[in-house]
Amino acid sequence: MQKPCDFSELSCQQCRNGESLGFDFSMAFQPIIDIQNRSVFAYEALVRGVKGESAYSILSQVNESNRYRFDQTCRVKAISLAAQLGIDCFVSINFLPNAVYKPELCIRTTLKAAKEYNFPVERILFELIEDERIVDMPHLKNIIEAYQQMGFLTALDDFGSVHSGLNLLANFHPDLLKLDIELIRDIDSNPVKQSIVKHMAALCSELKIRLLAEGVETEQEFAFLKQAGVVYMQGYYIARPGFEMLPAINPAVFDQPQ
Repeated sequence: MQKPCDFSELSCQQCRNGESLGFDFSMAFQPIIDIQNRSVFAYEALVRGVKGESAYSILSQVNESNRYRFDQTCRVKAISLAAQLGIDCFVSINFLPNAVYKPELCIRTTLKAAKEYNFPVERILFELIEDERIVDMPHLKNIIEAYQQMGFLTALDDFGSVHSGLNLLANFHPDLLKLDIELIRDIDSNPVKQSIVKHMAALCSELKIRLLAEGVETEQEFAFLKQAGVVYMQGYYIARPGFEMLPAINPAVFDQPQ
């Protein structure tokens, strides 16, 4: 686990400009909708190059020596852009668990950024990034519980993928569970996937966890998930990510009868 650097070295200005990293990046925002309330529940902040280049072009530059600074910079950039765009719902920020030394210390830059940009801390949602292999389960549990005690919502991404499964769910209790895109793809014509998602919806209801389907790309997938009781959705059918902007949402997702 990486040791924390001196927080005095990480000003919001440095984080915003990527000065401490040696490379800069920006964010795109993709909505997560609540079909029950016909509203936007959150916008996920997604890493992009400064000209809109892919997330991979940035994440491929993250390594052991700069992981902590990158994680901190992501938080500041997401909050500053969210404030600039006038986001009035949750903003979902991916975090790197292996970059968090002590949650109560590593959150300081986040709180400072929220204060500087006048963004309410109660609208911040922390999402466990799917690209990180969990190397210390007790440490991750401590992070999640600490964030929840501070009043933040937490999400477990890519549930059902290689690294995210029932063992993680058994170890901690996130506020949201995001189904892996592979479970969603062509779910309208795949009985096995349909059964899995229906049972996950029932399980999450029992555990008081909000179930979110990401990667919803077709009207048919959307219709099945809605019928199966999935309230929160995200994907190209709803809206593609908007680079440094809030994209227009497909009106059809709110036009369909309840």
